[in-house]
Amino acid sequence: MSQSIPVHVDEEITRFIERLWLKQGVSKNTSSAYQTDLRSFQKFLTAEQKTTLLNVDQHDLERYLLWRRQQGLSPRSTSRALSALKKFYQYAMAERLINHDPTARLARPKQPQAIPHSLSEAEVEALLNAQQLDDPVQLRDKAMLEVLYATGLRVTELVSLTVDQIHFQQELVRVIGKGNKERLVPLGEEALDWLHKYFAEAREKLYAKPGNWVFVTRRGGPLTRQAFWHRIRYYAQQADIRSHLSPHTLRHAFATHLLNHGADLRVLQMLLGHSDLSTTQIYTHVARERLQQLHATHHPRA
Repeated sequence: MSQSIPVHVDEEITRFIERLWLKQGVSKNTSSAYQTDLRSFQKFLTAEQKTTLLNVDQHDLERYLLWRRQQGLSPRSTSRALSALKKFYQYAMAERLINHDPTARLARPKQPQAIPHSLSEAEVEALLNAQQLDDPVQLRDKAMLEVLYATGLRVTELVSLTVDQIHFQQELVRVIGKGNKERLVPLGEEALDWLHKYFAEAREKLYAKPGNWVFVTRRGGPLTRQAFWHRIRYYAQQADIRSHLSPHTLRHAFATHLLNHGADLRVLQMLLGHSDLSTTQIYTHVARERLQQLHATHHPRA
């Protein structure tokens, strides 16, 4: 799969990605993933039959999906690849680069419903208390973790926060999520207190003129998602947390703990910024497991 991609195909993929960003506000992460998916398909075609993705039929796509399965790639990643291909061929049809859509009758691969890994409330408490608060970097991290757990933001949303998105008097954060959709999320007293402390004691020590970014590095810019993920893992080690971690661990904990304490599913959907309630419903499985454990532990006839 090391064959090069024809120049005209690569240029068309780039134009498609630019159009997607301009018209649909697709995030950089999604754009990058789509670009990788389209190039992967072209490399497959080049290796197989010396054709291009602008000259394929449904049979070619079915062979590619079968090849992905044989390579052990997950249904989730294949579903995303198919989404990229469907959008690309819709674009190609609109631009009259092709005269039929080869993905029109392709069904998405069925995905097992993955239950997000979360942390217990005690583990979250340990993670939030693992920082050395006399260090400006760790005080910044403390404020970030508190905001993350209080709001359920995606990590990308957190690291890209600007000062004008924080409404201290209203105790709200204005979040710009996927597809540039905005939502208002309550911050809570604890997160607000740590934000105030970070602004007063650490932000300008990290960078004298921090500008509009809320959480800054010593270079003045925002953290990357990857850098913050490394920070989470570091504090998990400090707190001796051995549960499974992901970049969205605290987002999952936020959702699970709210449901465990009686939150309404549709309110949770709004807070998380899910466009479809079915995405939020995955957390009901976690809450149901918790209810079953409580029943088994405390009911006299369990």
